[in-house]
Amino acid sequence: MYTPFTLASKYVHYYLTAGNGKGHGIHSPFVFDFVVHVLNDRRNFYAYTEIELLRNKLLRNTEEIEVEDLGAGSLSSPHRKRAIGSIARHAAKPGKYGKLLFRMVERYEPKNVLELGTSLGISTCYLASAHKQMPVLTLEGAPAVAAQALRNFEDLGLKNIRLITGNFDTTLPKVLEVVGSPDFVFIDGNHRKQTTLNYFHQLVQRVNHRSILIFDDIHWSREMEEAWEEIRKHPSVTLTIDLFFIGIVFFKPEIRQVQHFTIRF
Repeated sequence: MYTPFTLASKYVHYYLTAGNGKGHGIHSPFVFDFVVHVLNDRRNFYAYTEIELLRNKLLRNTEEIEVEDLGAGSLSSPHRKRAIGSIARHAAKPGKYGKLLFRMVERYEPKNVLELGTSLGISTCYLASAHKQMPVLTLEGAPAVAAQALRNFEDLGLKNIRLITGNFDTTLPKVLEVVGSPDFVFIDGNHRKQTTLNYFHQLVQRVNHRSILIFDDIHWSREMEEAWEEIRKHPSVTLTIDLFFIGIVFFKPEIRQVQHFTIRF
């Protein structure tokens, strides 16, 4: 992983060189629509308040649980036992990105959602709240963390989430057999290059023209940047959007010339 100083330097470079995030100069109609109607949608949706109240509750929770880390490790703590508040502070995506996931689901109306890396379930709640009849499958490797996430789903009354616990190497192939063609996938489960690419290659075999893949922390380390670069170059990929902390991948056949955008967010 990059040091905080290196990551901050990379972010400053991204911020100064990325498109301005207002849609000016974007000649792709689809990306222009994304910027105007998703990225810059300032509406305060009904679910935002209750999910952020849940986040604040978790941040105050000092209970320690066992964390079985099957990924590239924690930026904040090397210990197996961690306070729920610490996990909420360091592992959960900030509200800005949870709300973006919500708006993407709300705008594009996928038939199904798959998440790799539930953690405490805050991002899952955003995904599931956008369309409460839409099935959400979320995978988590650590049983104690998964148990807390289930309690959080229950607290918010979300009935459209199914959580599967176990190593993704085992659970993902089985889930894809059930799902068939995934419409919307948020990948936040492992920050190693080869593992991230393994997930991508399993998913890309099943995507359709509506499919959207979102990769978390694409600039978190040199490995993740290399993985993101390989994903961008895959022949099935027609469009990517780099928002620094997440990368979004589309497979739209109507886009004849491959397009890559870096947009300030």
